[in-house]
Amino acid sequence: MSSLLKFSIKQKHREYRKKRKEKIFKGNIVHCTICHSEYREFGAFGHIKRKNAQCHNCGSLERHRLVWKYIQDKELINRPLKLLHFAPEKVFYDIFSESSQIDYFPCDLHPNIYDYKGKTSVSKADITQIPFEDDYFDFILCNHVLEHIPDDALAMSELFRVMKPNGMGIFQVPIDYDRGKTYEDFSITSEKGRLKAFGRRDHVRWYGQDYKERLANAGFEVTEDDYISSFTKEEQFKYGFDSTEKVYLCHKRPSEK
Repeated sequence: MSSLLKFSIKQKHREYRKKRKEKIFKGNIVHCTICHSEYREFGAFGHIKRKNAQCHNCGSLERHRLVWKYIQDKELINRPLKLLHFAPEKVFYDIFSESSQIDYFPCDLHPNIYDYKGKTSVSKADITQIPFEDDYFDFILCNHVLEHIPDDALAMSELFRVMKPNGMGIFQVPIDYDRGKTYEDFSITSEKGRLKAFGRRDHVRWYGQDYKERLANAGFEVTEDDYISSFTKEEQFKYGFDSTEKVYLCHKRPSEK
């Protein structure tokens, strides 16, 4: 069977599943902040299934809808800019790659895993050795990436290096707010061990309340924004937000001379 035929069959299966879900969850109780689809409820998602999590149309999760709502409400990308995007989620890739005012740089250590059909290709980049010059990007989006990186301090310093003075970025990670300090144990190397310790087979730490401090140590001015609290419980359900998630907005201020 040719690869083109396999792709066509997979595409038809995806479209069938999508239409079936849209029929089952038909309604107007929840609203996706990205694609603006409405349903009676979002789908369950995750290793431990989270209710009201995944949009049946665009596939966005809680963190995607929250970040996009935040970007829109705060008008963070309403001007021409260079945007670096690590591990580019398709829901954002589709928006950024089509924007006439965004010079878009999606990248990943393993770009071959992305089969996006947009006009912008995903480039190879190691977040601990970013292949761009200093002070290059106006905005950086790094959403649930740092928890995979053993040397996250080096990754944060690289993000700081390539960000322009007066630039900004949103760097989201899973955080256990019951932990004062980030928990990491690099003697745990098996997938089973990491799943038990960090909640995912490919995670190397659980961030704690000190995440803001870790970003600040890299040089960023960090706003730990409890943006979610500006929404009622009903609105949080409507948009499918995680009520515990905060937004980490990082700025690079010009150095004083």
